[in-house]
Amino acid sequence: MSQTRWAVLGPGVISTEFVTGLRSSALGVLHAVGSSSAERAAAFAGQHGAAASGSYGEIIARDDVDAVYIGTVHTTHADLAIAALDAGKAVLCEKPVTPTAAETARVLEAAARSGRPFVEAHKQRFGPFADLLRELLANRELGDVREIAASWGGNNPARTGRTFDPALAGGAILDVGCYPASLAVEAARVSGRGDQPVEFHDVEAEWVNGVDADTTARLTIGDLAVELRTAIIREMPRSAVIRCERGDIVLADPWGSRTASPRSLVLRAGGEERTLTVPTVQPMGAEADAVSRALAEGRTEAPEMPWSDTAAIAQLCTDWIEAARG
Repeated sequence: MSQTRWAVLGPGVISTEFVTGLRSSALGVLHAVGSSSAERAAAFAGQHGAAASGSYGEIIARDDVDAVYIGTVHTTHADLAIAALDAGKAVLCEKPVTPTAAETARVLEAAARSGRPFVEAHKQRFGPFADLLRELLANRELGDVREIAASWGGNNPARTGRTFDPALAGGAILDVGCYPASLAVEAARVSGRGDQPVEFHDVEAEWVNGVDADTTARLTIGDLAVELRTAIIREMPRSAVIRCERGDIVLADPWGSRTASPRSLVLRAGGEERTLTVPTVQPMGAEADAVSRALAEGRTEAPEMPWSDTAAIAQLCTDWIEAARG
């Protein structure tokens, strides 16, 4: 399999992390950098050894770019993704794909039209840990899934920056709450509830500077009970528990970091605990390789992050934000 020639769009912090991960990938190499600033693009390309740089449009139009990683702010994802797909590029788009379900649907329509791979970059979906969790759920290791409780929160005492800017689609739900939402959507699908209706029953929220800053949602996906918690103004556990018929799957760290995927989980049943441990991988490199494999095999989706999940996460987060508004 030939190496995928990647372009990074948006030379910022998250793109730097992606380039670091790409160095550990088996199937891809950084080739180009695009930015709204030619100077920033050239500087990033020089720093990381990319052969080409230029504006977004110039990089997307290049014949020697196979795939693009979109690491810009949420509100710019849709137009860049659609432009890249229309130009025949595979796309790995940082989560969330867009701030709304309607805009995300527009991107997925462009992906279907193009016939090129499109993958939302939920890094926790890729690697041995994610494979193990899906296997446990699919095989009903502890019986059918009954409840999920998941949270991710951190504190930004400055109350400034992108996450506190409504014009840039800031807020806890789109910044980190989409991770617990992603887990709920995946667990629902793997356990046979992927087509079940989502109903919000109780949402508590605190708003700061016009964005959702601390919110808890209790909802159901069919008969699956879900509690999601997220914040950008206080620390909270970055963990989850999946409660099943015969016990619990305890996930002390289901999300991992930008440099290492999660390593272990605990099965708790009948008063006993069993720890399952797997190798870690560089998750951003792993998600890049998932795109490369799809490209090489003529697929439009990665099984770890199917389009149906991307659409469901977008709808859940859109509805959660609306419910949080009261």
